[in-house]
Amino acid sequence: MNAPAELNEEELAKTCAEVMWREDNASRQLGMELTQVGPGTATIEMSVDQRMTNGHKTCHGGYIFVLADSAFAFACNTYDQRTVAQHCSVTFLAPAFEGDRLTARAYEVQRRGRSGIYDVRITNQQGETVAEFRGHSRSVKGTLLGEQPGEAD
Repeated sequence: MNAPAELNEEELAKTCAEVMWREDNASRQLGMELTQVGPGTATIEMSVDQRMTNGHKTCHGGYIFVLADSAFAFACNTYDQRTVAQHCSVTFLAPAFEGDRLTARAYEVQRRGRSGIYDVRITNQQGETVAEFRGHSRSVKGTLLGEQPGEAD
């Protein structure tokens, strides 16, 4: 793996995403696909299956939230600084249904010091907005591309 200083912004974002994706069991097991990543941005897609529907025969809001949260996580971890959610909120605007293909596009609104704000729009395959999500991030100790467990003695 190249050292972070040797990578341009796009390469750094993609490399950080690759490292995170390998360890992100939740997103992968829900069938999510990371389709785009760049500095402060990420796009993740997920198909709604029967297991994700509720008593109204619509996609349970928790699945929509987790899709948005995953896109948020990848967007705010593109700078090789471990970053976590500090606060998140979601507004549901339209239902999603079994068979829908949802896309969560996250982008950075503001990043200063250890804090950041990211917006995520979740749309269906027709481009209709299903939900809007806002995440507040907080950087913590550590990097994604630093020493991996077992590399140092």
